[in-house]
Amino acid sequence: MSGEAGPVYDAIRTRRVTRQMDARPVEPADLDRVVRAARYAPNAGNRRLQPVIPVSSPRLLRLLRLVAPGMLPRPAAAAVICIDKRRAAAYGFRSDAPGLFVDVGTTAATMLLAAHAIGLASCPVTSFSRAAVARLLGLDESITPQLIVCLGHAAGVQPPPMAAVGTKGLPPVTR
Repeated sequence: MSGEAGPVYDAIRTRRVTRQMDARPVEPADLDRVVRAARYAPNAGNRRLQPVIPVSSPRLLRLLRLVAPGMLPRPAAAAVICIDKRRAAAYGFRSDAPGLFVDVGTTAATMLLAAHAIGLASCPVTSFSRAAVARLLGLDESITPQLIVCLGHAAGVQPPPMAAVGTKGLPPVTR
């Protein structure tokens, strides 16, 4: 066991959002490993209503950046986490059911940790045109993009961390 709580806790503690990535490519096998990790994310009823679309085409990544103001890094790959509204409705979920979005979050967290575990840098992005991304990816109208996970290799210099909002002076969380 490494550290006080073991390797999983160490991974949680050391994972960082990377906002500057260098030009090195992401190996297809590594992109596949991160996307496959999504199946291990906690998911309501194990229904898996969040398909993940891998993106590695440099042209498509450039186009995604044009419609995603939150995509600060220039990733070598990305994974777009979506919600399958048709399948969700078949299970009786409304399209705005909170659980669908919680599962997007657990999927993203699992993928971010998987990327970290294999030495990739990552950055989640939620600021983008969902309609434009759906069109760029050629998605069926029932599939809606919700979050983009940028993947790549950390550049040597990173911008300073963004200031935490509303946390100054708060004590650490303890139980």
